[in-house]
Amino acid sequence: MSTSTAQEARPELSKARVRGDHPIRSFLRRFSRNRLAVFGAVVIGLMILIALLAPLIAPYGPNAQDYEASLQNESFRHPMGADLSGRDQLSRIIYGARISVQASLYAVGIALLIGVPVGLLTGYYRGFWDEWVVMRIVDTLQAFPFLILALALAATLGGGFGKAMIAIGIGFSPGFIRIVRAQVMTVSGQEFVQAAKSTGVKDFRILTRHILPNSMAPLLVQTTLAMGSAILAEAALSFLGLGVQPPTPSWGKMLAESKDYLNVAPHLAYWPGLGIFLAVLGFNLMGDGVREALDPRIGHR
Repeated sequence: MSTSTAQEARPELSKARVRGDHPIRSFLRRFSRNRLAVFGAVVIGLMILIALLAPLIAPYGPNAQDYEASLQNESFRHPMGADLSGRDQLSRIIYGARISVQASLYAVGIALLIGVPVGLLTGYYRGFWDEWVVMRIVDTLQAFPFLILALALAATLGGGFGKAMIAIGIGFSPGFIRIVRAQVMTVSGQEFVQAAKSTGVKDFRILTRHILPNSMAPLLVQTTLAMGSAILAEAALSFLGLGVQPPTPSWGKMLAESKDYLNVAPHLAYWPGLGIFLAVLGFNLMGDGVREALDPRIGHR
């Protein structure tokens, strides 16, 4: 692969090298110009930090009960109030962040494990299996609204956090297959790939060393945005009883438990609702920032 051809295929990296700038530093500099994206990254960073330090910063255990504080509003002892069983809402919100972080990682990880290999192979080899088997299955899955599909899969697999993550991951996988396939079909027609084929380079090496690295930009954007959607989907399944099971704290399950007490204890709903809102907003803002930082058409301002 010639140097000039590689630079044409990766214009952002070549520009960074011309200025003597490292590609990662160049990406971070462009990302930092988007203040909303930085805000989203800070929100996600704080959520991950809270999830990791939950046993150290939570004032009580997530299932510790104080019946004297049942349905108590915000107070010095319970800053976010307490639920019907007297469990501290702040502690359960903190521990619920762990479930949300795990949901974003596990569900999207499953989608990547399915979508990337299938997209690579179908986009590179094409033919009957690509057009009439894999893509027709993808079309069928995408014909269903995502949450309906995840709900049906979770109900089929049975309740529980692990099975809910499998259901959400399968629901995400058609989108990843399409994105990777489209990128592979575009990149595989580039001159440096054709040159590698003509010199006898194995298909596996072409896919992993040439095509996949040059297809990462849209995949990274989709991954970031999907993490926010995974948190929302986990909350929805837990709300319906198909996700996290009691007594494990989950923001979606906390919302479900609060629906019968909205008139007397509205704090039971708005704190977990605010957590879901901020988490999804953070990932969406960060995803937009990643897209802008990786888009060569935006350039350097």
